[in-house]
Amino acid sequence: MVGGALLLAALALGGCSTSVADLPLFGNASDTHTKDAVGYLPVENLPPNRDEAAIAPDEQAQIKAELLAARDRQASAVARDAANSANPPNSNR
Repeated sequence: MVGGALLLAALALGGCSTSVADLPLFGNASDTHTKDAVGYLPVENLPPNRDEAAIAPDEQAQIKAELLAARDRQASAVARDAANSANPPNSNR
């Protein structure tokens, strides 16, 4: 029973790491085909550098200011929640 469970687990996990279509089950290794890499650029080919910035500097400054303001609002909300949980209201009145 345990041996069957181990065999089943090994087959299930082994199926995740190999592709059955790539295994040469019959014939020799010279019959196998290789996968072509059509549509993929080689690793060493980098895209050309941009002539202009993706975002204008004034837009970038505005986005940075908005993100900093959002961060500050979130930090103050967390601090306020922490202070409220540290000093719960007195409900014995």
